Amino acid sequence: MTLETLTWPEARSLGGESDRVFVVPLGSFEQHGRHLPMITDTAIITEIARRVESAAPDSVVLTPTLWIGHSPHHRAFACISLDVRPYMDLIAAVCRSLIALGARRIMLLNGHGGNDIPAKAAMRELKSESPATRIYFASYWQLAAPRFQEIRTSPHGGMNHACEMETSVMLAIQPDAVDMARASDNALSSDMLSSRPFYVVNDFDEISESGTVGSPSHATAEKGERFLAAAAEATLAFLRGVFN
Repeated sequence: MTLETLTWPEARSLGGESDRVFVVPLGSFEQHGRHLPMITDTAIITEIARRVESAAPDSVVLTPTLWIGHSPHHRAFACISLDVRPYMDLIAAVCRSLIALGARRIMLLNGHGGNDIPAKAAMRELKSESPATRIYFASYWQLAAPRFQEIRTSPHGGMNHACEMETSVMLAIQPDAVDMARASDNALSSDMLSSRPFYVVNDFDEISESGTVGSPSHATAEKGERFLAAAAEATLAFLRGVFN
């Protein structure tokens, strides 16, 4: 079910039901190269979350997507971003509101890499406040990484930001918002489907002239639908473990 369609008595009646998970999609508002709109991360995670709720309406309580994220590394191009502490406070405030409704399990379903560190820090603080509440965090591309590897056609480095995957998904859900004539490849050594044994902070203008990192030239709407289906299925598989 979707929280936004409920009356307050209906929302309060959900409290304490341990077989339900409140899913909070985390988006962002930031540049996605010259060919994708700034709402890309939010549009993608909203569609994935919609499919998850549609497949399990009795077990999932879906909240509206948080459209603003932690994106200071995109300021040289364009973004609306919260700094670390305000973003932590936003996540904590949303979770506290759900806990006040009686939520026992909350999933932060993430659609932007920059949200990772501050969201997890907020979870640590919330655990101290509400030890009985289980809060989970997962990024959809990590949940679906094995399937994404099967679907992609770009080599390593082709999937990162405004890349093959994100461009494909936007071609599937908002084709009129995509300008493939302005897309340009910029594949680096990093890839969203692989991890590195170190962490370094970059601003995007240090690694990309266009704002793109990856290979959007490999994008198709058909692959976009497959990426979406894989992400929704992987998220549902994760949630089934939470339900049990």
